[in-house]
Amino acid sequence: MATGLLALLDDVAALVKVSAASLDDVPTQVAKTTGKVSGIVIDDTAVTPKYVVGLDPKRELAIIWQITKKSLINKLLFLGPAALLLGFFAPKVIPYVLMVGGAYLCYEGYEKVHSMFGKHHTTENTPLDEMEETTPEELEKDRVRSATRTDFILSAEIMAIAFATVAEKPLVTQIAVLIAVAIFITVAVYGFVGLIVKADDFGLFLAKKSRTAAMKGFGRGIVKFMPHFLTWLGYLGTAAMLWVGFEIIVHGLTFMHHPMESFDHALGSIPVVGWLLRVLILALGGVVLGFFIDKIVRLVKGMLGKK
Repeated sequence: MATGLLALLDDVAALVKVSAASLDDVPTQVAKTTGKVSGIVIDDTAVTPKYVVGLDPKRELAIIWQITKKSLINKLLFLGPAALLLGFFAPKVIPYVLMVGGAYLCYEGYEKVHSMFGKHHTTENTPLDEMEETTPEELEKDRVRSATRTDFILSAEIMAIAFATVAEKPLVTQIAVLIAVAIFITVAVYGFVGLIVKADDFGLFLAKKSRTAAMKGFGRGIVKFMPHFLTWLGYLGTAAMLWVGFEIIVHGLTFMHHPMESFDHALGSIPVVGWLLRVLILALGGVVLGFFIDKIVRLVKGMLGKK
């Protein structure tokens, strides 16, 4: 009996050592995953501020907090467990899930590019009677719902990529990495978004309350700079959406993945130029793929009699 107890203790000790070694690997895997999803994170950060534009400035942080909570709940309670279940029962499906998400990112990116160069619906051409029917509370709820839907798609991509990064690791590592990635990226993205949307308020405060002319000028500079910053952040987010989406497609298709690897090796001696060319090629590929998906979507809607 004593021998059996010692054997059990040895097994427990071995399990603890394996778990500890797995947890030691978590920061490395989180850093690796964060690098792989950087494009999606940039896009998420760039897209979110538009959902609070035009609303009561006093409600901006409260709205961002609502989106943050919903994003974290989706990652921890739905998307993370879904990735683990798929990895256990149908691991071969994950690359296809990633490619579907990549195709969606290309489609969304193309729609944004198209809206930049075409006519799009704004409050400037909205009839007054339609605008008056929506209360501030309803508009806020609608913005939160819309932001949560967009975040859900991007979060699904993040969690799928996070799982793919640790698919060969022990279960303890997989769970720890998914939880760490969900918390870290959500806090980082929406913390930064909060700073962005309140930056003009901070600049206005400096411009009005500062005692020195230099600080007042600095505050006015922030107020003038933020609209341009948000515009360029939107462009960056669109580019990130296109290149990340198409890169996921390229990675999942062998006949496209190998030529891209050869391209990377050919430009290995000039890494910065090579990276810029790679991003440009992937972004253009994303625009082309998004264009064809858009035509298919319009065709299907036409067949179904939808606008």
